[in-house]
Amino acid sequence: MKDNDPVGDASGELIDLLRSFNLEADRFLEVFTRQHGLHRTDMNAVAYIWRAAEQQQPLTPGELARTLRLSPAATTALLDRLAKAGHIERRHDTEDRRRVHLVMQPPAKALAQAFFAPLGRHIREALAEFDEQDLEVTKRVIEAVRGATSSAADETT
Repeated sequence: MKDNDPVGDASGELIDLLRSFNLEADRFLEVFTRQHGLHRTDMNAVAYIWRAAEQQQPLTPGELARTLRLSPAATTALLDRLAKAGHIERRHDTEDRRRVHLVMQPPAKALAQAFFAPLGRHIREALAEFDEQDLEVTKRVIEAVRGATSSAADETT
């Protein structure tokens, strides 16, 4: 790509905007984690556990450890903190008692929903000016960027 290529310029600007968005999202999450005595990894764990529940795919401690790239000891400490705070529960599988599933507790869901509702409202307001076609293209761009970011993370392991 040439330096004066407008597509290249747009890509660079988009990358800069995504980087800026990531910093603002991190700042927003820092407020939540600080207010509730959580570590950033704790918040990420809760998000993965919540997403697994929404997809009706129970998550095990080992799967969470691989996703977060944590050692077994660090995962145990993380889950102990979350359980002690009432955010998650470890439940044995009904068919295989050796297998443990991580379940987010209702008070944690309510707390997260109350905190993140204003962000959702602000984002919906920001997106209201765009038509469906714009939003469909944006969804494709974000999915492509998410996939690229996931691939880059996988390469670093």
